[in-house]
Amino acid sequence: MPPARPTRWIPQLLAGICMLLLLNGCALWHSIFGGEEELTPAELMADGMEEFNDGNFSAAAEMFQKIKDRYPYSKFATEAELKMADAQYEKELFDEAYDGYTEFEKLHPRNPSIPYVMFQKGMCNFRRVSTIDRDQSYTRKAQEDFERLIKMYRRSPYAEKARRKVRECYIKLAEHEAYVGNFYLRMGKYRPAMNRYLYLIEHYPDVGQYYSALEKIKICKEKIAEKGEGDMSWWGRLTHSIYTIFD
Repeated sequence: MPPARPTRWIPQLLAGICMLLLLNGCALWHSIFGGEEELTPAELMADGMEEFNDGNFSAAAEMFQKIKDRYPYSKFATEAELKMADAQYEKELFDEAYDGYTEFEKLHPRNPSIPYVMFQKGMCNFRRVSTIDRDQSYTRKAQEDFERLIKMYRRSPYAEKARRKVRECYIKLAEHEAYVGNFYLRMGKYRPAMNRYLYLIEHYPDVGQYYSALEKIKICKEKIAEKGEGDMSWWGRLTHSIYTIFD
């Protein structure tokens, strides 16, 4: 009898190898060919901070996210949450960063980093402050965030930084009121212009626009008198009696 051909058992051998691979999955593959080792939370944090300090904020955020997903009860998880928000801030994703800081403050209200977190929330709005000819909603939101920090942590170094930012917000808001008032004045709308200047004097008296606004109020009054307009609005009558002394 002629010997059996070796090709007869090759299909069975290949089938057995495939079954072995399927049963052992990735573990066998990694044991034979090697693969990515599972990094510890400390290693992930170190890698994330290295990427962050190098300006690779997207890569850093991925590392911090892995810590949150894989090691939610690690001592590094809380720090990873904060650095995630920092990475979003550096990427100028201010809505996402603000939400991240807000969530951190909610989950960790006694964390020592809370004054920093509150300051960063204010900065998320402050960084979006527009020019004086535009809406100043973000300026007001930033002002509120900084004032909240000052009220709650008045001795914190971040409170001092917040005070300087509040003044910048006041200056920006005063400049906006002056800009709108000047626009009305150029258009010959003297009563709306005067009301803007009066509002500026009442709410932002010490940011450099005070005496200019007084001069503009005087001009508006003279123009209104020349035109023989009717009675002032209730706001105009109230503020007129207060500021007549400056005529």
